[in-house]
Amino acid sequence: MDIALAASVSKRKKRSEGARSQAPPVSPWEVRYHPQARAEADAVPDRDSKAIDNAVDKLASLGPMLPFPHSSKVMGDPGGSLRELRPRAGRCPWRCIYERIGDVFVIGAVGPEAQKDKAGFERTVSAAKDRLAEVEP
Repeated sequence: MDIALAASVSKRKKRSEGARSQAPPVSPWEVRYHPQARAEADAVPDRDSKAIDNAVDKLASLGPMLPFPHSSKVMGDPGGSLRELRPRAGRCPWRCIYERIGDVFVIGAVGPEAQKDKAGFERTVSAAKDRLAEVEP
């Protein structure tokens, strides 16, 4: 099944009218959201949403070189390629579960971090696996 992926667009407000307009920086890595993950990210409270936007920007800048504590392998995915994006270096209660598919990082689900809500995290990982399996390279 071919899924139309949403581009990673932050919710940050545009600069004030008096500010100089600049072209957005070009990121070497593309980060996209599965449509359901985009809806989950949009439902996150504003403060944490900004942290997620910043973490996604870091992933777009550094790609697979994004170090711990900003990204880590998903525990409970033995031999898998799922990773968790950890906003605020892991101090945010939300995680983005993603995978590299070709030259694109695709966020498959957004949910609670494991220490806060283990069952919620496991549901998020399961949803991400199912959704990412639908995405074609």
